[in-house]
Amino acid sequence: MENQNYPLSRVVKLSLSPEHIEEFKEVWTGHRDAIADMQGCLSLQAFQDLGEHNIFFTISQWESEHALDNYRYSIFFKTLWSKVKPMFMAKAMAHSLQSI
Repeated sequence: MENQNYPLSRVVKLSLSPEHIEEFKEVWTGHRDAIADMQGCLSLQAFQDLGEHNIFFTISQWESEHALDNYRYSIFFKTLWSKVKPMFMAKAMAHSLQSI
């Protein structure tokens, strides 16, 4: 992206195996404050689809792409990802968005 001086929104769709829904919620609850406290994180939310209960979305806002990358390549993220990735029934879909 051309401009590095903007808030960046990151939307991630997570398709979980149904047997891991409650486990995922526990992991999320246990880690959300640490994610929100990462340098450059402006906001963080998670949502569960009302119709398909195994579909979750995380939406975070970051000061810049650089701040998001610092989180994505951190040891904290790699450790967390190793916990949740086995819970997926499909590959996570992530999108970085800039408001227009």
